[in-house]
Amino acid sequence: MQPVHHVRQQRARGIGRLVTKSLGGRTRIAELYQEGAAKIRLPQSFTNELEAVTINTAGGITGGDAFDWGFRAGPGSFVTATTQACEKIYKAASGTGAVTTTIDVGAGAKFHWLPQESILFDRASLTRRLEVDLAADAEFLAVEAILLGRKAMGEAMRQGFVGDRWRIRREGRLLHAEDLRLSGDVAAITAAKSVLSGRVAFATVFYTGPLAEALLCPIRDRIGENLGGVSHWNGKLVARITADDGFALRKILIPVISALRGGASVPKVWTL
Repeated sequence: MQPVHHVRQQRARGIGRLVTKSLGGRTRIAELYQEGAAKIRLPQSFTNELEAVTINTAGGITGGDAFDWGFRAGPGSFVTATTQACEKIYKAASGTGAVTTTIDVGAGAKFHWLPQESILFDRASLTRRLEVDLAADAEFLAVEAILLGRKAMGEAMRQGFVGDRWRIRREGRLLHAEDLRLSGDVAAITAAKSVLSGRVAFATVFYTGPLAEALLCPIRDRIGENLGGVSHWNGKLVARITADDGFALRKILIPVISALRGGASVPKVWTL
């Protein structure tokens, strides 16, 4: 009898780290580390803002893949981090894909976390975690958007799993916590009126900084009553946005991000 050989499936692994500092009125690189399928590119900038573009060279995420991103914005620096493209989460034969992002924002620093949408295909499995530590006067903006398939391509996420955990702290004290979990019959869950009413595109937007209260009404006007909502409390602004598809979501999301960035647009890679 021939022995049975179990072939281990290849998994993607990646670690990316970026530390910045303020020097001569500009944000500069202090440390940069890349390992495996995780890459960070830094387009040239002529302002104090440093833009970091994360790249998954594996081309997507499936069960068992793991990516770990870490950012530290030194005092007085300004970093905007985004992704090269939408992250595609493919069908998982076994296990779950894991993405962890850790962000530390120093005194007087600003960090804008603006990844493009994550597209989840049918039977995808993803666990995502965002851990943020802020100095007393740091400004932080975060956007996470999810598409349950690509409607224009006739694709839908019917079954699968997605778990998204956020923990944001200021001076070590918890400022914001949330956990999203969709498991099993995702299509049936999201069809409920109390969830997404059948919409397949949604996003969470978080902002904490000096303009949080002043931006409440402008952001509320941009979203509208039928597509989500926005609240302000405890020095933070949180918006929820839903849409019928990815294109419709971007039409709402981009003006919201621009307003929260003081009129600045989204990173250029969003429109390439």
